[in-house]
Amino acid sequence: MHIYNWGQSNLISINNQKNQQEMARLQRATPAGIPVHLLHRGNNRQACFKNSVDYSAFLWWLREYSEKFMVEIHSWALMGNHYHLLCTPQIEDGLSRMVQALGRQYVRYFNRQNQRTGTLWEGRYRSCLVQPDSYLLEVYRYIELNPVRAALASNPAEFNWSSYQINASGKPSALCKPHAEYLKLGETRAECAENYKVMCESGLDEKRLEEIRKSINKGLAFGDEEYKIEVEELTGRRQKALKSGRPFGWRKEK
Repeated sequence: MHIYNWGQSNLISINNQKNQQEMARLQRATPAGIPVHLLHRGNNRQACFKNSVDYSAFLWWLREYSEKFMVEIHSWALMGNHYHLLCTPQIEDGLSRMVQALGRQYVRYFNRQNQRTGTLWEGRYRSCLVQPDSYLLEVYRYIELNPVRAALASNPAEFNWSSYQINASGKPSALCKPHAEYLKLGETRAECAENYKVMCESGLDEKRLEEIRKSINKGLAFGDEEYKIEVEELTGRRQKALKSGRPFGWRKEK
């Protein structure tokens, strides 16, 4: 007969809680001037956008609060039950304040429109810092090709609720501000857009997709090993995933 010290399930539960708390701390490490990939889901993955009015209202307030809290928006995709942003906060607490204000404003609107009460979003958003070079352009594409991967459109240009139509055409936008890495794609904005469009046509391989998903889900920097070390030094937060195994403190007695 084996006796588990203090109960295996209790120790696993405590370990999971500690991991979740640490993940939350990792996700809030958003220094000014560093690009961030952000993902916010509906609570229990419920629908957050039901029609074009909802999408338009959200984008209107995204523009308002991104300006108010000094967050540059480079790319976005509004999906049915979540949204993605690629952005750069210009002040250290700008991103969290923007997401909080945007979320509250939109929830009030959504609840009123649908005669409902209560929360709409998951308790916290997910985010990761992004290396500002080719890695950043991969996140651009990851976000704007998301509707195609989700079978919401056969071509990213057909989906009206992402920034692809802006970044692939070069047309000006009051909301979308191109990152410096995007502007290196050509001598003119039109040339940048054309070269970016070609990059999107080549897509991303499955390995890269999984790396991006892992980074955003675990709150770990997306970049090369040197960049991850720099982020650890800058933020004081771990940027490599913990190895799986038995929870710390677990032991089995005979």
